[in-house]
Amino acid sequence: MTPEKPLSDRLEDDDYPAYTMGRAAEMLGTTPGFLRAIGEARLITPLRSEGGHRRYSRYQLRIAARARELVDRGTPIEAACRIVILEDQLEEAQRINAEYRRAAGTTPGTPGTRPS
Repeated sequence: MTPEKPLSDRLEDDDYPAYTMGRAAEMLGTTPGFLRAIGEARLITPLRSEGGHRRYSRYQLRIAARARELVDRGTPIEAACRIVILEDQLEEAQRINAEYRRAAGTTPGTPGTRPS
């Protein structure tokens, strides 16, 4: 078992599972069933409290909010989850690509580099 972080660190941690299912659903303006459905679609995997209750982080709530936007526009939940996963993967790939460019000392449009 790892020592618990100080409260100030936990409040700043986007990955700290601070929200119960009920509170998360309330914040998103949705139902606990929606959160269960996106969990079943493997968009997010809530952590569990010692009592077995689902707990969500701020990062997970942002992901869930994006899925909810798509569902509210008529996208089926499975498709919405896949879109959000792909958007997240693209963002991560772009971040890594930018790090490689910085490390290599190149930027898009620099001679000897390919355009993005």
